[in-house]
Amino acid sequence: MKQIYLDNNATTPVDERVLDAMLPYLKGMYGNPSSVHFSGREAKAAMENAREQVAKFINADPSEIYFTSGGTESDNIALKGAAFLNKDKRNHIIVSSIEHHAILESAHYLEKEDFKVDYLVVDKDGFVSPDELKDKITDKTSIVSIMQANNEVGSIQDIPALSAITKEAGAVFHTDSVQAVGKIKIDVDELGADMLSISGHKVYGPKGIGVVYIKKGKRITPLFHGGHHEKKRRAGTENIPGIVGIGTALELAESLRESEHHRLDALAEFFIDGVMNAVPNVYMNGPRNERRVSSTVNLSFEYIEGESIILSLDMKGIGVASGSACTSGSLSASHVLTAMSVPIELAQGSIRFSMGRFTTKEDLEYTISVLPEIIEKLRLMSPLYSKK
Repeated sequence: MKQIYLDNNATTPVDERVLDAMLPYLKGMYGNPSSVHFSGREAKAAMENAREQVAKFINADPSEIYFTSGGTESDNIALKGAAFLNKDKRNHIIVSSIEHHAILESAHYLEKEDFKVDYLVVDKDGFVSPDELKDKITDKTSIVSIMQANNEVGSIQDIPALSAITKEAGAVFHTDSVQAVGKIKIDVDELGADMLSISGHKVYGPKGIGVVYIKKGKRITPLFHGGHHEKKRRAGTENIPGIVGIGTALELAESLRESEHHRLDALAEFFIDGVMNAVPNVYMNGPRNERRVSSTVNLSFEYIEGESIILSLDMKGIGVASGSACTSGSLSASHVLTAMSVPIELAQGSIRFSMGRFTTKEDLEYTISVLPEIIEKLRLMSPLYSKK
């Protein structure tokens, strides 16, 4: 059976060019970068080269780049690290209500540690209001964390405006850029970010590697304690194959960013029109304009549940999701769509189609061709559906 992968927001395949760069460090070049002998020096040189690649990608200094195990750890380091550092003077945190669970669960944890957390609401397209941030922020706020691009509906926030408000109040601004990487331009100066998170496996790199950018002069309380690694901000022997992989992946992503944006934007428009013309009672979640990561298409199919659509498409060889992969075991409605005031019956019937570097028009044509029969069959089994 033909397999079509439309779940690139969950993870991406490792690009062959990235794998080729990593292989030497999985075989003969296996040194520990903390060792002073030839093998260690070799590993250290590879790590610092990758640090420079990452820094160039986000317009930062290499000294501001810290390697982690992935986006979740990077988010935890940023939010908890900044919060605990200033707990005595600033015990207030602000995040948006549509953050990834790595931020939301960290915020819930901090609430148990006597921090006050405000969760910013979003509008029907998933956008945070700068005015609400102005209303919520105080001289007790230590950190504000708002994701650059949402993983479920693709909404791109006005990060420069939000970071400017944050800095005016003397707080630290962090953005989770995991879903923005390779899709839109990331420049920490233009964004006004003090801290920023990246994950390798979302950008055709390996799993188990991530980056947290921490602006020079900004301090955190480390979460891990041990050796001197990553300037004592993240103890633990560095993952050299992964580090080489994420450096190569980001360099490659930047070289392809503009051409891929135009290609995927055209594919997304073709797909949205195709599905809506072929299937009645379909609604798009999130904006349909330049303020959305074009490769992310979130559609609600009225009268049926998303889980049944996922299983039916899987039987046709098509892989999709109903939201974040981190919550795929849950049958509850997406917290993102709920926050956007999408009616519960539509939120539960939502499907996220996320395209990527290897998605073709033929893949989408096939998906459009099988959807009508699947949706009609499932609706006929639904007590909510009355065929007219």
